[in-house]
Formats: sequence, structure tokens, C-alpha cells
Amino acid sequence: MKVLIIEDEELAVKKLEKTLVSVDPAIEIQGVTDSIRSSVEWLESNPSPDLILMDIELSDGQSFEIFNLTAIKVPVIFTTSYDEFALKAFKVNSVDYLLKPVQKDELKKALDKYRQNFSKPESPLGLEHLVSELQQKLQPKEYRKRFLVKNGSRLVSVDVSEIAYFYSDGRLIFFKTKDNRKFIVDYTMDDLENMLNPALYFRISRSFFVSIGCIEKIDDYFGNRLILQLKPAMEKEALVSRERVTDFKIWMGK
Repeated sequence: MKVLIIEDEELAVKKLEKTLVSVDPAIEIQGVTDSIRSSVEWLESNPSPDLILMDIELSDGQSFEIFNLTAIKVPVIFTTSYDEFALKAFKVNSVDYLLKPVQKDELKKALDKYRQNFSKPESPLGLEHLVSELQQKLQPKEYRKRFLVKNGSRLVSVDVSEIAYFYSDGRLIFFKTKDNRKFIVDYTMDDLENMLNPALYFRISRSFFVSIGCIEKIDDYFGNRLILQLKPAMEKEALVSRERVTDFKIWMGK
């Protein structure tokens, strides 16, 4: 198997070369490039490798740009320092993704996957779709910055940073601001889950989102739940449902 390594860190290259050979001594390192430009030049002037190990972040940009500049007809295993959760969804796809520093057992699994799925010429790659999907996944998500709501006969724009919590009374969705103003918002709780930054807001139940700054007190509650004391005060109990307690504690910094 002939492999091209696209990686701009010298130590990472040496580790990959050593790990590849230890996994399979028959592997031949056909080439090493360290940038988008040098990778495109190499691919256009050398016989195609059987497999490419490609770092996502290169010195001159993200390696996805290589796909826009030249045709890649062989399988790619991406290496990356991105958080594992951001890449979790791609493990089921035909292209694999390895976290740095690349571990021998993970690399072996990826190579085994290559042999099983790509060693035959007729194996479908779908690289364009997968690269596009990965680019979208790794781009920072834009969260809602403000809500336009009714205040009597007027419309007012409320910045998300002013909102303490969102809740439902079963029919309508409300939010309260930190200065205790109450507004109706024309979205469902599921809509809000996609709009709100999860680092700042947590859905403690089907009908309640709280902000990190509005929680004054946390107490145990029967049924393995938690009850929160919020600021401003809430007219209904703010309960963390049993199935969300563990994630809530992690979100709070446990």
C-alpha cells in the first residue's frame, strides 16, 4: 500500500511514519507534503497513492481546499486536533477521522477499514459529499443573538444576553429577562434548542431552558431530580428532569 502524508508538523510526520510501519511493514510512504499548495503540486505530478493521510489544519489553510483545486480519487483518512464529539457522526462513514496524537490501535482500525471498503477499484468513495459535510460540521455554529417580541402595541428587540430563562406553560413559550421583564416568544422549545448556545443555556426539562447566570441555588428533589432557585424568581418550579441531571451537572462544571 502506497501512502501520501499531508501534514505540516514535522514531529507528527515522524510519528505517523513510525506508526504506519509498525502497523504494516509493507506500507510505502510515497510522499510527504506540508501545505495546500505543495499537496496539489505533488498530486498533479506523481502517480496516485492508494491512501492519503491528511491533516485538516495546514500552515496555509484547511486542507479541504485541496479538493477544490485538484481531483482526489483515492480514500482519505483525516487527522485532526478537533474535539472528538465534533467528529463522532463521521465514524460511520466510509472515510475515517483520527484524533491527534494518532494512536496505533486507532490507525490500525482505520487501515483495516480501508482494506475492507476501498481495496476494490469499484468501491464508492463519495469524498465530495463527505468533505462538504465535514466542513459544515466544523464551522462554528451561529446561535441566535436577539429576539424580536411584542411589548404591548410595540415590537422590541431583546438581546439574548439579557434573557435569564425560557419556559412553557403548556400553550405558550415565554422568556424572562434578567431585569424581570416577561415576553412571549413565537418558537417551540425544540426550535429554541437549535437557536440557543448550549454553553450558555441548558434545557433542564421539556418545558424549561435556564441560562448559566440565572441559577442561584441547586437542591436535591425527590425522584432523583434537582430543583433550582432562579433569579429573577420563577412562579413555577424549575425542576431538572431525572434523565438530564447528569448532563446538567457536567454543564455546571462538575
